Amino acid sequence: MSRALPLAPAALPEPTPSETTSASATMLTGTVAVFDPAMCCPTGLCGPGVDPALLTISRDLRWLEKQGATVSRNGLSTAPDAFVANPRIQGLLQAFGDDALPATLINDKVLVHGRYPTREELVAALTVVPPNSACAPGSGCC
Repeated sequence: MSRALPLAPAALPEPTPSETTSASATMLTGTVAVFDPAMCCPTGLCGPGVDPALLTISRDLRWLEKQGATVSRNGLSTAPDAFVANPRIQGLLQAFGDDALPATLINDKVLVHGRYPTREELVAALTVVPPNSACAPGSGCC
């Protein structure tokens, strides 16, 4: 009889060169707080069947940290106090129930809920154009 043993969190692949340079002209600053539904471990990257969405968000969050963002991840089963302490998450849970999770806050404002954000959404929410940079033609910033 075979028995599935819990596995250590899967090794996450390193970002590709294009992933590491996409935000090189700008700075990514701010805080990202992810509130996960109840999972078997803090990242959900364990066991025989790993959800690809969890692998993607784990890789994206690690990448954001390398770019300078402050990232926290809170699981309902591992850090319930974080859910209770955050009024925005409490409001989402009251309004949408369990369907509100996962939820992602950027600088304490809700970016998305009910799904994980894409890397593009995270980058757009965290991008700060350096003050001495020139506006790109057609960007509408000037």
